[in-house]
Amino acid sequence: MHGPDPANPSPMAGFPQVCYLKNVVDAPNIVIGDYTYYDDPDGPEAFQRNVLYHFPFIGDLLRIGKFCALARGVKFIMNGANHQMDGISTYPFFIFGNGWESARPAPGDLPYKGDTVVGNDVWIGYDVLVMPGVTIGDGAIVAARSVVTADVAPYTIVGGNPARPVRARFDAETVARLQALAWWDRPAEWITAHLALIRGGDVAALERAPAEKKR
Repeated sequence: MHGPDPANPSPMAGFPQVCYLKNVVDAPNIVIGDYTYYDDPDGPEAFQRNVLYHFPFIGDLLRIGKFCALARGVKFIMNGANHQMDGISTYPFFIFGNGWESARPAPGDLPYKGDTVVGNDVWIGYDVLVMPGVTIGDGAIVAARSVVTADVAPYTIVGGNPARPVRARFDAETVARLQALAWWDRPAEWITAHLALIRGGDVAALERAPAEKKR
C-alpha cells in the first residue's frame, strides 16, 4: 500500500469529522490539493460555510496546496467583504436598490487584494481567521485563534492578532532547499518509501533520497 486514497472524502474509518477537502468542496473558485484535510465535528460542509463573502462575480480564488492540516473553525474572509473607503461613508448603499443604485462603485473602486493562497504542508490551528489576499507559504504554522492580515513566509510560525512571526522553523538556506525538494509533489510511492526522512529533520538525507523510478 502507498498511503490513503486522496479521492476518499473520509480517509479515517469511523471518524467522519476528518475529510480530504478536495472531495467535498464543489465551488469553482476554491482549489484544494490532494491530502489536505479539515477536522471538524460539525462535518466537512462547515468548511465551505467558513469561506466568507466569496462571491463569484468578484473573481478571487482561494487556493490551498497539498498535505495541509486545517483545524476546526478556520475561516477565510474573501474580497467580497470589502467596502469602498475613499469617501465619507463606507456604507454599501447600492446593494439595497430602491433609488440607491446610482451609488454603485465603478470597477476598481472597491479594495481588491487578489487571491488568497495557502501553500503546501501548512498547519492552520483552531479558529484562525485569514484575511483577503494573504499568502501563507509552504511549511508555515499558524497558531490557534490568530488573525492573519499579512503574508506568512515559508516555514515560519506565526501567532496573535494580528499574527506576527514567532520564529522561523529553518534558516533561509534550508527553506530554499526544502522548497526546491517539494516533497509534496512526489508520487505517493516515493512519499511512502521516504516517510521517515520527511518526518525527520535531516534535509540533506532527504535530498540524497533516490528519485522515483521512471514508468
